[in-house]
Amino acid sequence: MMPSTLALVDDDAEFSEFLSQYLRQRGIAVQVFGDSNDLLAAQTPYSFDFYIFDLMLPGVDGLDLIKILRRRSTAGVLVVSGRLAPAVFEEVLTAGADMYLAKPVRFEQVALAVEAVYRRVVAAREQHNSWKLDRHASELVAPDGTRISLSDKDLAVMECFVEAAGGTVARATLRQRLGHTDEAESDNTLHATIYRLRRRIERATPVVVPLQSQSRVGYLFRAQLSLA
Repeated sequence: MMPSTLALVDDDAEFSEFLSQYLRQRGIAVQVFGDSNDLLAAQTPYSFDFYIFDLMLPGVDGLDLIKILRRRSTAGVLVVSGRLAPAVFEEVLTAGADMYLAKPVRFEQVALAVEAVYRRVVAAREQHNSWKLDRHASELVAPDGTRISLSDKDLAVMECFVEAAGGTVARATLRQRLGHTDEAESDNTLHATIYRLRRRIERATPVVVPLQSQSRVGYLFRAQLSLA
């Protein structure tokens, strides 16, 4: 089992070029970033199925980048780096990475590591990342049992995600459900509604919020979501 999308963040252009080619041949859509800030400035930096990070990066350091990612994503993280200090392995795993490989490394080893980590991530996600929407109580129930009160607008948005069954909900669909007609103005209102909903969930539970934007399309709830 391989991820569909992968972000490769490494300032070694030659290494990134050949590794990305190898992974694309395995059917993975790879996007390369030579600077950690470039990843964070991307339109959807937290939407990739998998991440490969170097540690010695321009911009945000690799360890800090992992910590930032872990606030928004449960995706697989593989560190491939030439940093060989004795404490590196522990630091990498403590920051939130799933596996560490030391350079130099064969591309076959990287592919095997990606496959192994992604298989575990998918299994864990299916088991522990189940959210429920309680319509009668107007509450969202997180995997850890936390119940989050929803406004009428929040409830309307979450009902769209339930109906989408894991798919992307178009902005037009959300605007219609919220009763907005003017496209330009309602897009700003929709963005504000989604932002407030995400912040409401983040303040209530430490569980990663799987609510993500899909550039120029709409929004996606990347977790199992069902009615209570």
